[in-house]
Amino acid sequence: MKTLTFPLRAIVLATAAFGLAGHALADDFLDAAKKRVTAATVPVDKWDGPTTGPKAAAGKTVVYVAGDLKNGGHLGTWQGVQEAGKAIGWNMRVIDGQGSVSGRTAALNQALALKPDGIVVGGFDTSEQKVAFAAAAKAGIPLVGWHSGEQPGPNPTAGLFANVTTLPADVSETAASWAVADSNGKAGVVIFTDSQYEIAMFKARAMEAIIKKCGGCTVLSFEDSPISESSTRMPQLTTSLLQRFGDKWTHSLAINDLYFDFMGPTLRAAGKKGDGEPKAVSAGDGSEAAYQRIRSKRYQAGTVPEPLNMQGWQLVDELNRAFAKAPWSGYSAKVHLVTPDNVGKDGGPNNIFDPDNGYRTQYKTIWGK
Repeated sequence: MKTLTFPLRAIVLATAAFGLAGHALADDFLDAAKKRVTAATVPVDKWDGPTTGPKAAAGKTVVYVAGDLKNGGHLGTWQGVQEAGKAIGWNMRVIDGQGSVSGRTAALNQALALKPDGIVVGGFDTSEQKVAFAAAAKAGIPLVGWHSGEQPGPNPTAGLFANVTTLPADVSETAASWAVADSNGKAGVVIFTDSQYEIAMFKARAMEAIIKKCGGCTVLSFEDSPISESSTRMPQLTTSLLQRFGDKWTHSLAINDLYFDFMGPTLRAAGKKGDGEPKAVSAGDGSEAAYQRIRSKRYQAGTVPEPLNMQGWQLVDELNRAFAKAPWSGYSAKVHLVTPDNVGKDGGPNNIFDPDNGYRTQYKTIWGK
């Protein structure tokens, strides 16, 4: 055998060194994912939100327009808005957009016709409802939104006083990091999203970016499926994905728990165990059904929930600030991850994420109630 010439030997040595460096980078990425997951599972028991603000405006009538009350996030937020509305002394009403563009448009128009003092929109894209939002601005009706864009805070261009949400990037990175950590850096991932919603696509692309940064992980498929049609679409889509990818499909990431409501029977029929692969984790919103699946280890391993009830209280507080011509609170709740190991903690009466941080008392104190 001939001795390697210097150039070829140098190439071999450089390649080996690059391989070692690549392993080190992969290990660093995996370690970072594990640390993110650990930090996100810590109990939420300290208040980090606003402590000052305007006193309660008296006698206001507010309409909550839900994008789709079948969606656990929209429903949970409405329950918080309703609870906070009673505490602050306002008259509250809800109108359901029923999961379609036309339904949401009709619901908003109905809300405007009632001439309320304020409107809360749950799960609306501002770009979808520009006409109705402009009509509200013209009528002097302040709007606050839940998941009405990619970022928390005001959106003056859209006529939105404040958007209430956790930081979507943090939510997405936490969900994707769980898949990386759980698979030890070898996940085969299917991502589920709905392009009707800007925030859904933002979260899905953020999850995709994390998986692609993981050298040993693979994005098997990026599925754009209307969330409102999950009950009819997901069984067949699950069958199709099993046929295409088989055991390569180890993890599912979705922008909402609702996708996983309808996967279990198909996975069970295919012989998949409830606590086996593909393991499902949602980047929102932490529905009661999701908690039940996580607790019983049936076809969902985790969720990155929104503190829906607490965000309902924040929506009322933001609207009260709008009535007083005060700035928005500047608050965005920190990200939290629920798994079978901590599902029994931080839970409210409806078995959803409800931080034990005293938020009700804090907001009532601000309002003078």
